[in-house]
Amino acid sequence: MHSTSVLILVGVFGLALGALLAFLATRSRQNIDRTQELELRLKEANTKLEDFQLQVNEHFDQTAQLVHNLTQSYKDVHEYLANSAMRLSSQDIGRQMLEAGSGQLSDNDENLSVLPPRDWAPKEPGAKGTLSEDYGLEKEARAPSPAVTPPPTEDAVNR
Repeated sequence: MHSTSVLILVGVFGLALGALLAFLATRSRQNIDRTQELELRLKEANTKLEDFQLQVNEHFDQTAQLVHNLTQSYKDVHEYLANSAMRLSSQDIGRQMLEAGSGQLSDNDENLSVLPPRDWAPKEPGAKGTLSEDYGLEKEARAPSPAVTPPPTEDAVNR
């Protein structure tokens, strides 16, 4: 009987050891599968990022080209209008349009001096302006308010 119980005990021990080894083998296999899955997902994410960056670069390249075309079209329209003005009107108007397109000011524009509005300035000499600290405050003759006595302190109450 002694040998049967030892045999059963060895069998149970062997079964437990086999189950533990099977568990560890499947777990390590799952970790390998999980690692491969994460690596695959990382590669896909990198591919999508590279595609997106390429699309952004193409977008800005095309936008820059379109803005350049728009600027050139504006210059062409301005030159056409200036040439038409020179042909159809007086020489002074055409010259002014050409100078305006090149960013130069004519001699007449230099003599103009425009000052910003000064709405805050006093209207009369000696008057307070809008930005003055006491603007709009009227001094009223007030009767002095009666003195307020503070409430008694704890020391005064306890005495």
